[in-house]
Amino acid sequence: MDASRISDLFTACDDLFPSVQEHLAGLVQIPSVSFPGFDAAHILASAEATAAWFREIGIPEVRVEARESSWPYVIAKDHRAGSGKPTLLLYAHHDVQPPLRPDVWQSAPFDPVIKDGRMYGRGSADDKAGIALHAGSIAAWYRICGSLPVNVTLLIEGEEETGSEHLQEILTAHQDELAADLLVIADLANHDTGIPSLTTSLRGMASLEVELLAQSKPLHSGLWSGAVRDPALGISRLLSSLFDADGKPAVAGLLDGASAVPPERLRELEAIPLDLDRFRQMAGMAPDVPLPAKAELLADLWLRPALTVNAVQCGVQGQTGNVVMDRAWARVSLRTVAGMDSVRCLDLLEAHLKSRAPIGMELRVHRDGCAQAWSCPEDIPVLQLARQSLALGYGRETVTIGCGATIPFVESMTSALGGIPALLVGVEDPWCNAHAENESVDLGDLAKAIRSQALFFGMQAET
Repeated sequence: MDASRISDLFTACDDLFPSVQEHLAGLVQIPSVSFPGFDAAHILASAEATAAWFREIGIPEVRVEARESSWPYVIAKDHRAGSGKPTLLLYAHHDVQPPLRPDVWQSAPFDPVIKDGRMYGRGSADDKAGIALHAGSIAAWYRICGSLPVNVTLLIEGEEETGSEHLQEILTAHQDELAADLLVIADLANHDTGIPSLTTSLRGMASLEVELLAQSKPLHSGLWSGAVRDPALGISRLLSSLFDADGKPAVAGLLDGASAVPPERLRELEAIPLDLDRFRQMAGMAPDVPLPAKAELLADLWLRPALTVNAVQCGVQGQTGNVVMDRAWARVSLRTVAGMDSVRCLDLLEAHLKSRAPIGMELRVHRDGCAQAWSCPEDIPVLQLARQSLALGYGRETVTIGCGATIPFVESMTSALGGIPALLVGVEDPWCNAHAENESVDLGDLAKAIRSQALFFGMQAET
């Protein structure tokens, strides 16, 4: 694209941004929590508001699909660029996490507030900002040309936060309609505020819940302790057996097949900006916590397996006194990497725990989740275009990062669509508190991301 067209496009993005911000605030006001026990009417209202926004900017085909088996989602299309131009499938989701603890929020979770350049509210970053990214970048082309340079199909899901249980069903039902040359998922993060980032790898997941049952009821510790089994002690020992002295996984065979991080990738990670003191601050860590060198730290976060005890419960905090409890519960999750089979890892974890179950107690294991790791080759042409468009939109060099989290549907979506490449982008950052209280999005980054994606449409059309 020539400099004049880029300038016009960026001006349109900036002129439209107040409207984008207003519509995003409107979406944040809708408490579209997809978890059981929350009002389903809000999910439908969120889908309808998203569809209304798409119609308002001029997308010619927009509808809300409210299937009996899934929460409502939105499909929108503009294929007027014609068969000679590429087709992009743009993904985001309009459902959100529960607000959690009201007393921790500094403002009401569904009453968007702008402070210090950030919009606060549940879903502001994850992932109603993804909807805003798609809407703003499309609207900019309509403003300067009246049409898009590429064909786009938008799929805005309504149950991502509860595991995308029916996404495969949706992809199958609409396979022809959703056919595309490239998938763009706007549900990821930048390495830090203001640093444009492309995510090229995701870790997989193998998680399970463990319950250890001792007696049929809680017992007074003064009358019974020393003579009966203690499930709190039992589950503590059971969990500690999963780790070595350094906190690394100690389950036999669990890490077999895990791909080592090549030296050249470590050198690339060394070039990514990261201040270790700032990292501690972002994580809420004490300032004296020792950390490895930067490249090793990033490799640990993105490219190496990690085993975590997510939760342990025995009794109720503040309500359990001198008692020997009847049972204890824990959740354990393993982040897997390329070369590891998450199903096999679950088998190994379960076998390890069962072989060490304390005598006289019943161990129950429930498999909670399983997904494989995903990665994208970093030398494909579309990734180079994305790097260039992000660099121009943000005004600084793009970094290529990994994500230590798991997005199970990336692999299923690309496979269902014939193995097409996927671009993973987004405007979350380490300060956004996604899934926690006081969630927020940096509005400056959202504006730059819209510029970048609008530019990417034009660059992709010229290939």
